[in-house]
Amino acid sequence: MMKRFFTSGMAPLIFAGLCILPSCKISYSFKGTTIDPRIQTYSVANFNNRAPLVQARLSQTLTDALKDKVQNQTSLKLVNGFADVEFSGDITNYETRPTAITGQETAALNRFTISVRVKYTNSINPELSFEQNFSKYEDYSSSQNLSSVEDELIRLIVESMVEDIFNRAFVNW
Repeated sequence: MMKRFFTSGMAPLIFAGLCILPSCKISYSFKGTTIDPRIQTYSVANFNNRAPLVQARLSQTLTDALKDKVQNQTSLKLVNGFADVEFSGDITNYETRPTAITGQETAALNRFTISVRVKYTNSINPELSFEQNFSKYEDYSSSQNLSSVEDELIRLIVESMVEDIFNRAFVNW
């Protein structure tokens, strides 16, 4: 049977196909990202803090976390200014509110919320560009003072929010 295959004239066609195949460029990743291979660079502008209540370090924390996420999960190069894909936006909300009221009409839990508006510009595939609001919260006991848990809550919220922003931009969910 093998002799018939090689004498049937199919072998040269299959060999030619195998030679051409490596020249095809396929975009794949083991991290679940789907990035066009033409995209080489990214930039992240500082997120302006436009929330009614401003936390001084939040803008830099969010900006740095997004830069780090893209740097660690992709092979894209960070640049200042114009890039193949660009992130920018504003922090629009930073608040804490009571959520669970006890029988004595006091809060048992407080909800700490951060919201951002993100603009993602993809100059290679403009149809993938978006402008979207992202909001995350963490609950904490009302017996705790916000200042004692604030740094940890910010870390948790920013981590989760950056994951959502990254997924929206590169995993196409």
